[in-house]
Amino acid sequence: MAKQITHDLTYDAPASAVYAMLTDASFREEVCDRSGVLRHDVTVSGEDLTNGAHVRIQQWQSADGIPSFAKKLVGDQIEIIQEETWTSPTACDVTVTIPGKPGEMSGTVRLEEDGGVTTEHVELTITVRIPLVAGKIESLVADMLLKSLKVENTVGREYLAR
Repeated sequence: MAKQITHDLTYDAPASAVYAMLTDASFREEVCDRSGVLRHDVTVSGEDLTNGAHVRIQQWQSADGIPSFAKKLVGDQIEIIQEETWTSPTACDVTVTIPGKPGEMSGTVRLEEDGGVTTEHVELTITVRIPLVAGKIESLVADMLLKSLKVENTVGREYLAR
């Protein structure tokens, strides 16, 4: 089984400005800080698009507040590695892994500009390979992801308004 997530984030800025923001390590660090992660490491490379931009966000989140059945699987902290490969200023492939755990997310991000307003379309598939509880964990991850995207959208709007 797998769970599909589609979410749109909207910014009052051209796609080029949104792309520049999404490939700015300081923006990604600010999102991590506002999301309340325990610690993080952000790297961005290849911003010239000759070989495609690559964003890597490694973060450790507290497992506080997640159901006990899931906490038994992940422990007190959850390490998450998000990698984005921007193949153009408007298209990105995303993979998210939890090292040593039987699950991942993969999908795409697309930027579409209309009249100076840019919509960031996020489409991800969440897959957990644990018999009997996979669906529950996929739903839990989906809820956590949506909360994270809302924080990113808030920080992004503030970032672009500066």
